[in-house]
Amino acid sequence: MNYGLNIRKDGAFDFVALGALVNRLDPGIIPFRKATRYDIHVSGGEFNAAANLADCFGLKTGIASAMVDYPIGDLVRERVRAMGVTPFYKTFKHNGVNGPNIATVYSDRGCGVRGPVVFYNRSNEAAAQLKAGDFDWKTIFAGGVRWFHSGGIFSALSATTSDVIIEGMRAAKKAGAVTSFDLNFRAKLWAIWGGEKKAAEVIGRIVDNVDVLVGNEEDLQLGLGIPGPKVQSKSKLDPTAFWGMIGKVTKRFPNVKVVATTLREVHSTNRHSWSAVAWMNGKRVKGPTCDLDVSDRIGGGDGFASGLIYGMLTGREPQDCVNLGWAHGALLTTFPGDTTMATLAQVEALAKGGSARVDR
Repeated sequence: MNYGLNIRKDGAFDFVALGALVNRLDPGIIPFRKATRYDIHVSGGEFNAAANLADCFGLKTGIASAMVDYPIGDLVRERVRAMGVTPFYKTFKHNGVNGPNIATVYSDRGCGVRGPVVFYNRSNEAAAQLKAGDFDWKTIFAGGVRWFHSGGIFSALSATTSDVIIEGMRAAKKAGAVTSFDLNFRAKLWAIWGGEKKAAEVIGRIVDNVDVLVGNEEDLQLGLGIPGPKVQSKSKLDPTAFWGMIGKVTKRFPNVKVVATTLREVHSTNRHSWSAVAWMNGKRVKGPTCDLDVSDRIGGGDGFASGLIYGMLTGREPQDCVNLGWAHGALLTTFPGDTTMATLAQVEALAKGGSARVDR
């Protein structure tokens, strides 16, 4: 299967991502205003995909990112190594007082009728200072690379990060890679330096270089500035609005061959209905629907993207690709943290219709 894509059969790397590494402080179900302790998760939308593909799916992956020479940087380095991801860092020297820093994300999980709360401290973030020329892409891709990935959060950090993405994508394409981009539109980040209009301008320049897009209809509308169709969705699980966007997206960006997203109906913080859809080179594919008992919802979308990309890299049928993404994203919500703790056998079993019965 090629899904309209020319996927290399081999390379020193199956997948290389470009994006910001962050540390997420997680007090569990306790709100931060009452928290006395928290767990630390190393995260970043782009890194999450690389970590998932390495740890669960056994692929050779890398991450290009900013690193800072202080103890938080040391912690992040250790977690990157632990997930089996090869790092390519632009290192910044910390001044001992105010940075540059690795960003911090604060996220309590909520419970029941109380939703999760997410806020940031991205002050003097090292990743926002990355610019074109900071990575030696020719050397990184020297042994060959099959897939290159970045995302909307990294592109929103500063006026220079989108240039790094475009530079990396063009170099990856020269090396024969497929390129993907997770829109991950975050209004809080874009509002600081231009809002939706700026986002559409910046992301549009990036998507001119993209083969595979991940994002729902809202991401497509706000991130790309493409008006939505006048369709009435029955629920959040109804893909009608998503299908209605595809023609507009591919007309503006004919280079895009695959567009995919998760579908999620939130009944309470810990109870979701979950599905996924993809448009793959003209073919509409819908994944299964299940009810999730959610432990930690952060990273579920990255989990879906990872499984979907794994399916394409291993030449699975379109339906199998979506099912693998759906299954891995579902499993990821049952673990604490942003990156996978699933095994490939668990993902394959759920994708084929498995259940939560005891594995004896």
